[in-house]
Amino acid sequence: MKIRKIFCRAIILCFLFITDYVAAHPHVFIDNAITIVFNQEELAGIEVNWLFDEMFSSMLIHDYDENKDGVFDLAEIEAIKNGAFSNLRKFNYFTRIKINGEPFIVELVENFSVSMQDNCVVYNFFIPCKLKTEIGYKEIKISIYDDSYYVDILELDKDVIQFKGNSFVEYEYELRKDTGNPYYFGQIFPQEMILKFKKKNEQKININ
Repeated sequence: MKIRKIFCRAIILCFLFITDYVAAHPHVFIDNAITIVFNQEELAGIEVNWLFDEMFSSMLIHDYDENKDGVFDLAEIEAIKNGAFSNLRKFNYFTRIKINGEPFIVELVENFSVSMQDNCVVYNFFIPCKLKTEIGYKEIKISIYDDSYYVDILELDKDVIQFKGNSFVEYEYELRKDTGNPYYFGQIFPQEMILKFKKKNEQKININ
């Protein structure tokens, strides 16, 4: 058991966000979903949901569910955060954002939590990205991917994008390939969400 635990930790350290990457085929697979969060005054940020593949989940569960009760308690979540998440800050948490054409560096995340779903590990976290809503449209571009291709992250599509507080804004979005930023030897173009939004006429706002 000790040998397996050391092996699992080594795999996690190598493949989940601890070391710098080199080009390779994917070793970790993530089903990715996001929720764009608005409030009455602004775009507040992005809620991110990552569902890991069964193989990698089993390693995380083995290494971090210390009491083997099938639930991550607060101490275990903190251990995962420190050992298998926080280092993603060096990679902007795999999230590329542009606001009105200017890069927004993702250095801070909030409300990190970990759960289990059908024997798979789920990360949830919130990326604060405040942008005041005004009468005219503003634009934000979002793409989530690992350009080293160690981690294969499900590309954004309409089935994995949701909105909160959208009664306060008028918005439109499109999904397209970002042909200007290919990765993995130029073979893959990341999917990009281009979101435009503006303050809704107060007479149209339905608080319910």
